[in-house]
Amino acid sequence: MVLHTRTLLAALALMALAAPLLAADLAKGLKKGSVELKAAGPLSFGPEGILFIGDPEAAAIYAVSTGDTKGDPSSVKLNVDQIDAKAAAALGTKASEILINDMAVNPLSGNVYLSVSRGRGPDASIAVLKVDAKGEIAEVSLSDVPMSKSAIQNAPAPGGSGRDNQRAMSITDLEFADGRLIVAGLSNEEFASSLRSLDFPFQEKADSASVEIFHGAHGRVETRSPVRTFTTYEIAKQPHVLAAYTCTPLVKFPLDQLKSGAKVTGVTIAELGNRNRPLDMFVYSKGGEDFILMANSARGVMKISTKDAERDSGIAEKISGTAGQTYETIESLQGVEQLDRLNKTSALILARDDSGLNLRTIELP
Repeated sequence: MVLHTRTLLAALALMALAAPLLAADLAKGLKKGSVELKAAGPLSFGPEGILFIGDPEAAAIYAVSTGDTKGDPSSVKLNVDQIDAKAAAALGTKASEILINDMAVNPLSGNVYLSVSRGRGPDASIAVLKVDAKGEIAEVSLSDVPMSKSAIQNAPAPGGSGRDNQRAMSITDLEFADGRLIVAGLSNEEFASSLRSLDFPFQEKADSASVEIFHGAHGRVETRSPVRTFTTYEIAKQPHVLAAYTCTPLVKFPLDQLKSGAKVTGVTIAELGNRNRPLDMFVYSKGGEDFILMANSARGVMKISTKDAERDSGIAEKISGTAGQTYETIESLQGVEQLDRLNKTSALILARDDSGLNLRTIELP
């Protein structure tokens, strides 16, 4: 049986609303302070409206209590044309001067959060924006807010450009699961590809495991390619990380193996096509089955079956084309750059067309 962890998180969040003591316990690890971001990286929500912000340049993750805990995600239907232009206007600039790096939906309120770079290069300013149920956009204050920080100790050194800038990939994706924050990215070690498990509230040290995979399209074991995006889910009552890499292996890792110093070999359960970079993904249920919805740079949006994901064996030899989990491409979804689950039946996407970047509510396919 496959059970999606975000479904569990939503249930726990609703329980937390009825349990003030639990909220108080989480708040104990947060103290008033200011978040000074060097880069706009991945976003993810935890319980009680706590927003996790990854800063790859600083090699740090911040937890911020947004206080955004009320709303009805089941009633939200957001459709905002040219959200890049509207986000830029909220920051006093134009669409060509900003880059939206990630999007996360708050499962308690249905409000959407965006991590945004204004300007280019090291002089860019960073902001987090909130889009409410009415489509109104406002900057999220990161000054004098309840927050905490966890630094990545073994991050790649700063410097370089393009693909040579390993520091920019110190944090590639985040997700909260089973009371921990899972962080994908690169380390400065020989086996550079890393999955980190951070207890929350943050502790002084975080478990960091090096991960390796067999890349069927390349026909070899790889240890230095970063996870581009991932989600968490349960297989046979055991939590797993389901990770997608460039060109496009889909790999599962048992969550309990991601311990400090461990070298973990994942099981490659699918090859979804080369010359492609996965952008975003989550798991959802429909018609009594679980599916993965994945946005890609070159291969559109895929609806991927989770059937037989519990098998022990995976792809272990060179293949041509695609193999493993079956999928269909959702032809109606074009230009999708970001996606996140909104509720049981809907998702939000950021999709680009000739007019710019648009925020859309879609029915789960």
